Amino acid sequence: MNKEIVDDKTMKRTLTRITYEIIEKNKGNQNLVLIGIKTRGAFLAERIKMRLQQLEDIDVPQFALDVTNWRDDQQTVQAGGEQPPFSADQIAGKHVVLVDDVLYTGRTIRAALDAIMSVGRPSKISLAVLVDRGHRELPIRADYVGKNIPTSHREAIKVSMAEIDDEDKIEIIEPAAE
Repeated sequence: MNKEIVDDKTMKRTLTRITYEIIEKNKGNQNLVLIGIKTRGAFLAERIKMRLQQLEDIDVPQFALDVTNWRDDQQTVQAGGEQPPFSADQIAGKHVVLVDDVLYTGRTIRAALDAIMSVGRPSKISLAVLVDRGHRELPIRADYVGKNIPTSHREAIKVSMAEIDDEDKIEIIEPAAE
């Protein structure tokens, strides 16, 4: 059973609020780099980039990162897997804002941090997430949170985005009754 908890208008307002928080905490600093975790985090980072351009007239570099090869829960690493799409020069001394759709155990974020650090050393890394659902297994917390949505371990959060799902919404997916 699916229960919609955020519609398209609320999602747009939430992303605008996150963008304003990034602006406020960085005082409009142009030393930012956005790195979105594939797949939906990359689309969210692109939307934040566009809002930063609209609101502050700053063009922030933005990259999409596949963290598959850095996950600690994968049995095997893909040979010749995808490397980060940025160079050390593009992140060195920069404030990286890592963007993802849902923060759950923290393992995806840990993998993203490993991928970033394998390339270079930013001056700072912050985390922006659309949804924080709790249940952390690692000591990771988001600096920018769109919505805190407490869930049980049995439930799931589904983020739909127009770019790939033809609509914007967030749902709680409850397991079928047995």
